[in-house]
Amino acid sequence: MKQPSHYSQLLPYIRAQGGTIAIALISTIVFTACWPALIKLAETMAESVGAGNVSGSTRAAGIAAAIFLVRAIAQYNQDTFMAKAALQITLQLRTAVYRHLQQLSLTYFETTKTGDLSYRLTEDVDRVGELVNKLFQQFIPCVLQLIVVLGMMIYLNWQLTASALILGPLMAILVGFFGEQLLQYSRRSQNRIADLSSLLIEYLSGIRLVKAFAAEDYTLKQFTQFAEDNRRARYMTERIKAFQIVFVGFLYAMSVVFIFCLGTWQISQGNLTGSSFVGYLAAVAMLIDPISITTSNYNEFKQAQASVDRVFELLDLDPTVVEATTATALPAVSGKVEYQQISFEYLPSEPVLKKLSFLVQPGEMIALVGHSGAGKTTLVNLLPRFYQPQEGQIFIDGVDVATVTLKSLRQQIGIVPQETVLFSGTIAANIAFGQVDYDLAKVEAAAKIANAHDFITELSQGYFTYVGERGVNL
Repeated sequence: MKQPSHYSQLLPYIRAQGGTIAIALISTIVFTACWPALIKLAETMAESVGAGNVSGSTRAAGIAAAIFLVRAIAQYNQDTFMAKAALQITLQLRTAVYRHLQQLSLTYFETTKTGDLSYRLTEDVDRVGELVNKLFQQFIPCVLQLIVVLGMMIYLNWQLTASALILGPLMAILVGFFGEQLLQYSRRSQNRIADLSSLLIEYLSGIRLVKAFAAEDYTLKQFTQFAEDNRRARYMTERIKAFQIVFVGFLYAMSVVFIFCLGTWQISQGNLTGSSFVGYLAAVAMLIDPISITTSNYNEFKQAQASVDRVFELLDLDPTVVEATTATALPAVSGKVEYQQISFEYLPSEPVLKKLSFLVQPGEMIALVGHSGAGKTTLVNLLPRFYQPQEGQIFIDGVDVATVTLKSLRQQIGIVPQETVLFSGTIAANIAFGQVDYDLAKVEAAAKIANAHDFITELSQGYFTYVGERGVNL
C-alpha cells in the first residue's frame, strides 16, 4: 500500500521564508525571460552570418553579451537567496525536531536506537534542506524554462513542435515509474544506514568492553554485515537511476533526430527558412539541461521523500507524559513525599507496581530493597514524572505532581543516576548542568559535598578543565 507523503507538513517552514523566496523567484522570472530573447537572437545572428553582415553580427553579439550579463546577475541572486532560505528552513526544522524530542517520554527513548535519531536529526534534515533548495533553485526555474522555450518553439513552428512532443507522455510515465522505485529503495537504504549508525554508537561507546573481551572480530563481522546490507540497498538505487538516465536520454535523442528529419522536410516544402530552423534548433538545445535537471530533481525528490517522512514521523509522535493545561509552577518544597495507590505497567496486563502507598517525611532517609526487576528504579522514576502511572497519585508537600509544570518539578529533585554521565564541556558546566548562568561558589559547594573538590582543584584548569566526551580526559 502506498504510504502518504509528509511533504505538506513542510509548507509552514517554507511560508516562514516567504520574503526571501519571493526575491529569489523574481530573479528566476528575470532569468527565464532571457531565454526567448536568446532564441530570437540566434535566428537574427544566423541571418546576419548567412548574409555576411558583419555589423549585424557584431550588434547581435553585443546584445547577447548584455542578455547573458543580466541572466548571470539574476542567477546569482536566485541561488544565494534560495540557499539562505533553505538553510534557514533546515535550522528551524532541526531545532523543532530536537525540541519535540525533548518533550517525549523516556519510554520512547528506551525503545528507539540512538543512532537512528542522530541520523534523522543530521543527515535526514540536511536532505530536506537540500530538497527545498533544489526545488526553488533548479526545479522551478527549469520548469519555467521548459514552458517558455516550448512556447517559443510552438511560435516558430507548431507542426514541428507537435511532432517532437509525441514521446513526451511516454517519458513522463517512465520518470514517474522510476521515481516510485527510487522512493522504495531510498527508504530501505536510509533505514540500513541508520541501523549502521546505531551499531557504531553502541560499539564505539563500549570500546573498552570490546577490547576487554577480545571481541574485535565479532564486532567487525556485525559491522560488515550491516555495511553490506546498506551497500546492496544503495546499489539498487543507483542501478535504477542509471537505467532511467539511459532510457530517457535515448528517447530524447530520438526526438532530436526526428526534428532534424522533419525540419529538412519543412524547409524543402518552403514552410521554414534555414535561419528559422537555426533558431528552432537553439530552442531545442535549450531544452537539454532543463529536461536532464528536472528528471534528476524528480529522482532526488523521491529519494528525499524518505527523509521527509522520517523527520516528520518524529514530529507526529505524542509524549505519554504531558503537562496539564492548567499546570502551575511548583513552589519551594520541604520534601514531604507521598505515594497513594500507585499502579504502573510498561506492558498491558504486566504490572510492575500494584496499589503501592507510602509516606516519606522531610529529611527522612529510606532504602528500597528488592530483587532485580522488582520496580525500585521505576518507583523513583515516577516522582519526577519520567513515566505516568496508570493509577494513583504522587504528592510533594501535599501538591499533586501531575498538576505542576515538569520543569519546576524536576528542578527541585536531585538525582544520582546509576550510570555516571559526563558531557563535553568544563567540569563546572557539568556540575551545574542545565543552568546557563551559574554561581561558581555554589558549584564548588556541591563538589565539596560530593568529596570531589580536592580532586578538581588539582587539575590544570581546576573547575574549568575541559571534559571530553563521556569524561575521557579525566
